[in-house]
Amino acid sequence: MTPPIPAVDVPPQPWTGRFDGDDASHRRWWQAMVPYDGGAEAGASGEGAVHTPKPAVLLGFASDEGVRRNKGRTGAAAAPAAIRQALGPLAFHLDRTVADAGDVVVSGGALEAGQERAGRAVAALLDAGQLPAVLGGGHETAYASYLGVSSSAAVQGGQRLGILNLDAHFDLRDEPAPSSGTPFLQMARAEAAAGRDFRYAVVGISEPNNTRALFDTARELGVQYLPDEDCGAERVRDFVAGFLAGIDVLYLTIDLDVLPAAVAPGVSAPAAFGVPLPVISAVCRQVAGSGKLLHLDIAELNPEFDIDGRTARVAARLLDTLLR
Repeated sequence: MTPPIPAVDVPPQPWTGRFDGDDASHRRWWQAMVPYDGGAEAGASGEGAVHTPKPAVLLGFASDEGVRRNKGRTGAAAAPAAIRQALGPLAFHLDRTVADAGDVVVSGGALEAGQERAGRAVAALLDAGQLPAVLGGGHETAYASYLGVSSSAAVQGGQRLGILNLDAHFDLRDEPAPSSGTPFLQMARAEAAAGRDFRYAVVGISEPNNTRALFDTARELGVQYLPDEDCGAERVRDFVAGFLAGIDVLYLTIDLDVLPAAVAPGVSAPAAFGVPLPVISAVCRQVAGSGKLLHLDIAELNPEFDIDGRTARVAARLLDTLLR
């Protein structure tokens, strides 16, 4: 099978899961999933179907090269398959179609080339009227996503882009080579070069895990952020609402290390404190209901260090929430 997006390295593979019956009342994710064929399944959200959510398309970014460069625990390249495996048996309650476009694979240390391929795939999906959901991968996934979002018709047409990161880290490192610690500084520089304001907000910053230099960079760039210890439900809701009010379209990125280590042990850098899962889930519902969500990704699942698939199940649950 030839992938419909030239940038994709591995075409979509068959999904599996528990079988209770063929009818809609028994449907699970694995039964609802279809291979992405270039947009033919998008007909339900076309002209005359105003209230139907746009189709979603999953795209894997199988990479841990950025984590390796950032001296973290590698293994995130196996995450897209693990998230799909966790999604497969979940009951399917969505009102939209969801397709699988396959994976972009980073191999031989060629991170930048992989990010460029993934960016082309994301831009193609966006311009075809889809809602892309990228399954990372280390958080170098974020720059791949940005390359696609920033070159999409929506952003090129002048809509104000906001980037909301649920993360314990700023990922604003200034390093000679791109890594999982540099994507948002790369974005800031790219936005400046394009003559656009850099609108970046982070929920869940861990003060002990970000140096003074990173806080200084965040202040210089006008980054809005909430520390993990201030992430009560109401505070986070107001913070996100304020950020959404100043943008037209949103790119949401979730680094699973924003969650407590007991909830998400399978990540490169487990969090000693973290933001409670109900708060993160509420942000997902808030963003999904805003009407501004253009693109999303979930990053930093490391199946090698997961416990009983716990982190993969959390990633699957958050994705299911975002696509409701």
